[in-house]
Parts: sequence; C-alpha cells; structure tokens
Amino acid sequence: MNADIINQQLMSLGNAEMAEQAQRFFKTGKGEYGEGDVFIGIRVPVLRQQVKQFFAVDLTEVVPLLNSHIHEVRLFALLLLADRYKKAKADEQETIFQLYKSHTACINNWDLVDGSAPYVVGAYLLERDKTLLYDWAISSILWERRIAMVSTFHFIRNHQFDDTLKLAEILLQDKEDLMHKAVGWMLREVGKRDELVLKAFLKQHYHNMPRTMLRYAIERFAEPERKRYLQGLIN
Repeated sequence: MNADIINQQLMSLGNAEMAEQAQRFFKTGKGEYGEGDVFIGIRVPVLRQQVKQFFAVDLTEVVPLLNSHIHEVRLFALLLLADRYKKAKADEQETIFQLYKSHTACINNWDLVDGSAPYVVGAYLLERDKTLLYDWAISSILWERRIAMVSTFHFIRNHQFDDTLKLAEILLQDKEDLMHKAVGWMLREVGKRDELVLKAFLKQHYHNMPRTMLRYAIERFAEPERKRYLQGLIN
C-alpha cells in the first residue's frame, strides 16, 4: 500500500460534472480565494470510505498526497491524518502534528482547514503552549489564520474558551470574509456552551465586528435580540 496506489484509486473515483461544480463552489477562478485549485469531483462521504480502506498506510506515504495538486487527494490525506490522530499513541500523534504543521501551504481552502485543524492542531495543543496559534493568527496567509481560529473548536468542545476569545479579538479587523465567518462560527460555538461568555465578548466588541462575523456569532439568538445587535441597540 503506497501513495501511488491510493492516488490511482482516488483518480478512478472522479466525476467530471461534480468537479465542474466544485471548481465554481470553491472559488477557483482568477483572483478568487481558491485560484488555480484542481478538482476531480469526489464527494466527502466517498473520501471517508477511502480513508477507512487505507487507514493503516504508513505516514510517509501521506506526504506525496498532501503535496498533490488535486484538491480531493489533499483532502483525503487530511481526513486520514485527522482520523489517525484520534486513535494514535503519543509518538504517532507527535508525528502527525509535525507533518500537518510543516504542510500548511497545502491546506489551502476552507474545507481542508475545517475538516482537519480541530482534530489535529486543536487536539495536540489542548494541554500545550498555544503560541503557534497566535503566530498563525497574524500570518499573511489566509489559511494559516483560519487554521488558528478553527483549531480552537477542540478547545471549545472541552469548555476552554479563553484562546478562542483572544484570537477572535486579534482577528476582528481581518479583511477576509472567510475569516469573518470562521470567527463568528467559533464565537457561536462558545455561545452554545456558555451564552454569558459570548454576550460578554459581544458587549465589548460587537460595534466593531464585521457584519458577517456578527451575524454568525448571534445566529442562535432569538430574532428580536438579533435585530437589536444588528441595529447597534445593545448596551
């Protein structure tokens, strides 16, 4: 079992019509956030089936897959790393994290980030120093900033909110809509666990939050309260 065999299997599963749809959905046109990415048209459930089939592959064989120019091949590799991390012993978890950390240039669309960052980076850093996230949060690379934010989903699930809120504060004025959505999403997840924590953050910052970020953060609030936030009427 090696990278070539896995790559051949994945290539055989492509669907031209789905690939064309994906090219549009993931904004691969000139000047768009996914410019130049190549899709072959494999849905995520099918990729997950392949992850199960090739779950035991040696991690050295994952490297060429991470470096593939094909989006779904990179996604396969990241889903495999995320699943392997959950079941791995400490030494393999370390290897997976270092592999992920050294290949952020390959993690270059929102689905690649969201399907892997909490389960590898977030899980690894839960009880460790989190300086790396703060470095990524000020990166010039959109996807490293999104990794920083979305990785905290794992912290949130463990009722640790401080780093999510600190990173959200750093990213309040990010220029990218994809970051507005990511920050708002993570704030909403905090609110699911502790609404008072979310509202305290919003009270301090909501006047300065991009509209999309605020909408995502308050999505679960009752409509009258959402309107008051959007109209700037919360004191």
